Amino acid sequence: MVSDQGRHSPLSPPDAADLVLDFVNTRPIDGRAERLADASATGRWLRATGLVHTETLITEADAAAARELRQALVTVLLAHAGEPDGDGATLEAAEAYLRRSGAMYPLSPVITADDVRLLPAQVGVAGAFGALLAAVADLARKGTWTRVKACRNPPCHLGFYDRTRNCSAAYCSPRRCGAQVAMRSYRSRRTAGAEDAPIG
Repeated sequence: MVSDQGRHSPLSPPDAADLVLDFVNTRPIDGRAERLADASATGRWLRATGLVHTETLITEADAAAARELRQALVTVLLAHAGEPDGDGATLEAAEAYLRRSGAMYPLSPVITADDVRLLPAQVGVAGAFGALLAAVADLARKGTWTRVKACRNPPCHLGFYDRTRNCSAAYCSPRRCGAQVAMRSYRSRRTAGAEDAPIG
């Protein structure tokens, strides 16, 4: 059994992190199929996670909205991992999209003597998207939102939870993606050095 202290440790991912990571990792990563490709696939994922009822109608517009929400979250998770963004326009656009999403999929506070939780104010697909935003809000409230990251190794960008004590992880796997980035950087430096070397 996991102790209360273990469950609340910032090094242990809370349930909200699992939901957000499952969502961002619906992308076609490591040869896996796109799980939000269309209405049918999106419906399967939403039902499997319990975010919608089995009878909820999922449209192609819903699938497109899910992919847009996912991409905005991936951009923010890349920023958590220290991914440089040039002039910051991509991150700014993602944050603006998420602000609009907050207005489109509002949350309602549920207050008890022990806690306050944010729950979707809508049902159906809108409620499902609201539940994803509520999970993000819960992570922020617990101080663990910045530990939810996306791997900086393109084209991986796998979502992962940073369990390091100093929250410094940038890759889903140091041995795989971290090593790949280091090797590409090494080869790039060698190529640049060869081009700069005097001839003759």
